[in-house]
Amino acid sequence: MKVLVTGANGFTGSHTARLLVEGGYEVRAFVRASAKMDLLEGVAFERVDGDLTDHQSLRRAVKGVERVFHIAAVYREAKLADRVYTDVNVEGTRRLAEACLDEGGIPFVYCSTCGVHGEVQNPPVDETAPYNPGDIYQKTKVEAEEVVMALCRERGLPATVLRPVGIYGPGDRRFLKLFGGVARGRFPLIGSGEVLYHLTHVEDVARGFLKAAQTPEAQGGAFILAGERYTSIKELIELIAREAGVAAPKVRIPAAPVYAAAVLCEGLCRPLGIEPPLHRRRLDFFLKDRAFRIDKAKERLG
Repeated sequence: MKVLVTGANGFTGSHTARLLVEGGYEVRAFVRASAKMDLLEGVAFERVDGDLTDHQSLRRAVKGVERVFHIAAVYREAKLADRVYTDVNVEGTRRLAEACLDEGGIPFVYCSTCGVHGEVQNPPVDETAPYNPGDIYQKTKVEAEEVVMALCRERGLPATVLRPVGIYGPGDRRFLKLFGGVARGRFPLIGSGEVLYHLTHVEDVARGFLKAAQTPEAQGGAFILAGERYTSIKELIELIAREAGVAAPKVRIPAAPVYAAAVLCEGLCRPLGIEPPLHRRRLDFFLKDRAFRIDKAKERLG
């Protein structure tokens, strides 16, 4: 079976593409012309250059494929205007899904995020928790989910929505800062450390994607993909320190002044198109509870 993976050059996309190839699928990678493919070294795939804002390149990308894994998105770039997030994450998803419908209704696996639930109340929560987005990335992911589910209900798009949680593993640069900082004794704890966080290994996420594509009964539904357990931030940092053979960091910084500095950084940098060295999304790790139940994915996706 030939499948399309958007954002196949990225962290999650590359692991998904690699798993698909290992499973005997023919993978077509839809990436920007400037994309580097280092994370897919040694993997056989067909490359198609394009952009989620370009309808014609999307039509070329879906031609002849039997499944689409839509993973590409604008993510964690605070310097970008909100309209860029909307055009790529919302309208780009709409364009791709409509291209699948134009080709007869290609099954569509959409990579959303647990961030659509924002800061969760009374954790752990499941897929029935209300939408509670806290930033433009999360808001556009909510809107994109709504687009996909509307096309599923109204036009018969065979779609499944997946919400991964805190993805880490080989090739990741985001949590590498956490692991490296703790190992070097240079990672300050902001706030109480009692906030809950949920990590998920990237290979588990990729397997979840494949399971969803292989489960027709999952179409029309949304599934949280998360690790077996969650921890407090303090417990997570202590675990990393123990594995690294170092003492856990003892420096703690009050959250309020750091948050105020992040607001100021964003206000100064965004109008100039500069990525702020500190912004509010980075502080969510320390300040917002993220803990989930995965019963639905276990029962229905295996």
